[in-house]
Amino acid sequence: MVYGVLRFINFAHSDVLMLGAFTAFYISPMIDKNLGSQSTLGCIMVFVIAAAICACLGILIERLAYRPLRNRPKLTVLITAIGVSLLIEFTGQNEHVFGAAPLPFPQLLPEQSIHLGNLVISSNDVLTVGVTVILLIAMWLIVQKTRIGTAMRAVSFNQQAASLMGIPVDKIISFTFGLGSALAAIAGILYAMKAPGIDPLMGVQPGLRAFVAAVLGGIGNLPGAVIGGVLLGLLETFAGGIPGLSNYRDGIAFAILILILLFKPAGLLGKATVEKV
Repeated sequence: MVYGVLRFINFAHSDVLMLGAFTAFYISPMIDKNLGSQSTLGCIMVFVIAAAICACLGILIERLAYRPLRNRPKLTVLITAIGVSLLIEFTGQNEHVFGAAPLPFPQLLPEQSIHLGNLVISSNDVLTVGVTVILLIAMWLIVQKTRIGTAMRAVSFNQQAASLMGIPVDKIISFTFGLGSALAAIAGILYAMKAPGIDPLMGVQPGLRAFVAAVLGGIGNLPGAVIGGVLLGLLETFAGGIPGLSNYRDGIAFAILILILLFKPAGLLGKATVEKV
C-alpha cells in the first residue's frame, strides 16, 4: 500500500512487524490476568491493541522521517527508510529495551492438531489463513468501496491533482502508513505464534520475503502480493523437501527476485509503465 501511494519501499515495515510481536508479548500477560488464560476474547484484544499501537508508531515514523523528505529524490527517502529500520533494530537490542536474546512468545490460544487423512494441520496455521483472508477482504473493501479508499487511489495516481481537488494528501498518506503498520503488527503476531522465539531482528527475513513476494506478484498490487506470497511459500516448501536443495531454501527467494527483475520486472500482475525522462 505504501508503495502504491508514495512509490517508495518502506524498509522499516519489517521492524514494525517485530514491534507488533513484542507489543503482544508484553500485553498478553496483562490481558490473561483479567480475562483468563488463552481466551478467544483475550486473543482478539491482543491483536487489536497491538495493531492500534503499531498504527500510531507507523504514523509517527511517517511524520518524523518521511514527510520532511517527500519532495526529495527517491534515493534520499530510500536511504532514510534503511536508517529508520536499523535504528529500530539496534534500539530494540539494547538491554534496557528488549535485549538481544530470543524470548519465548506466549501461547495466545490452545494449539490443536487437525487431521485430514494423512495430513495434519495446526490450528495456528488455520488461524493464520483465516485472519489473512478476512484482512484481505477488508483491505479490498476499504480501497475500492470507501471514500478514503477512493482518496488513496487518487493520491496514488496524482498527488498534485488530488490536492487541487481538495483531498487532504498528508492525512491520506498518514492513514496509509497507519493501516499498513496495523497489518504488519497482526502479521508479526501470527509469525511469532509459529516461531521458536522473538528477537529485535525477527522481522528481517519475513520482510525480505514479503518484498520478494510483492515484486513477484507486481509491487503495489494487492492480489499480486497474495499470489506472490503463496507461490514463494510453495517453492520454498517444496525445495526444502528435495535432497540437495534444502540447504539453499533461504536463497531461493533471492534467486526468484533476480529472475523476475530480469525477465518480468513488472511482476505477474503488474503493468509496465513508461516514464518520461
